[in-house]
Amino acid sequence: MGSGWLYHTRPRGRQLISELCIYDVATGAVRVVMEYHGHIEAPNWHQDGYLIVNGGGLLYRVPLVAPLIEQIDTGFAVKLNNDHGFSPDGRTLAISDKTRTEGSCIYILPIEGGEPVRVTENVPSWWHGWSPDGTTICYPAARGGKRKISLYTKPMDGGAEVCVTEDFDHVDGPDYSADGQWLWFNGERDGVVEIWRVRPDGTDLEQMTEDVFVNWFPHPSPCGRHVVYLAYPAGTTGHPGGLDVALCLMPQSGGASREIVKLHGGQGTINVPSWAPDGNAFAFMRFRD
Repeated sequence: MGSGWLYHTRPRGRQLISELCIYDVATGAVRVVMEYHGHIEAPNWHQDGYLIVNGGGLLYRVPLVAPLIEQIDTGFAVKLNNDHGFSPDGRTLAISDKTRTEGSCIYILPIEGGEPVRVTENVPSWWHGWSPDGTTICYPAARGGKRKISLYTKPMDGGAEVCVTEDFDHVDGPDYSADGQWLWFNGERDGVVEIWRVRPDGTDLEQMTEDVFVNWFPHPSPCGRHVVYLAYPAGTTGHPGGLDVALCLMPQSGGASREIVKLHGGQGTINVPSWAPDGNAFAFMRFRD
């Protein structure tokens, strides 16, 4: 049991173990930062050298130099899901919570923690990405009482939200490219889920993968070189947890992808942006009993 691991006393019986991991792009090595007896998921990587994860409706900070789990004060918001992340300047935290609403609502709060300020007037809305210039967020949302999930953006100065694309049965996992010129997302048509990208104004829609897998949650690296995404087995419906899945890497300019990690996980593995600021590594979760 080396340093940098967190161990909890295990009760009798089987219990999920969450492994918070880092993948090094140059070497292909996987390092386990922390082992947690319980369920945590969806890491983000802050520029000041710590990760953020969620679990049980709450949010936690995990310093990389001394990986102990520390709860973040999110005020009244205690029903958080795993759609959270940082502003480009690292000063603001976006969360998705339904403590005061019937569906998920996006809020922001100071990175140190504090009382959330509501961002999206309509629900459900799930935060997923922030434009590199800090002016706009992107998110999947359902509107008009329908369960169809489409891609939206909203300016952070309080302007109205904009539907970027509705031409899908389901959209999820949007995230901005490093230059802000593209929105990457997973889109479903007729039961087939692939990775796509589109301009923030809704033009130049382009399919980026075409294979037998069910592909979710693309995340462009901040260095502009890579996109990592989650590949489910063929026939998977939705984005469940508890499956044998793979992480794949492809050029941000487009082109062939390659499988880099096989793991047990899915939901919670890389739902939100988790790249290191230099783009040389990313964080992810894997799970075992």
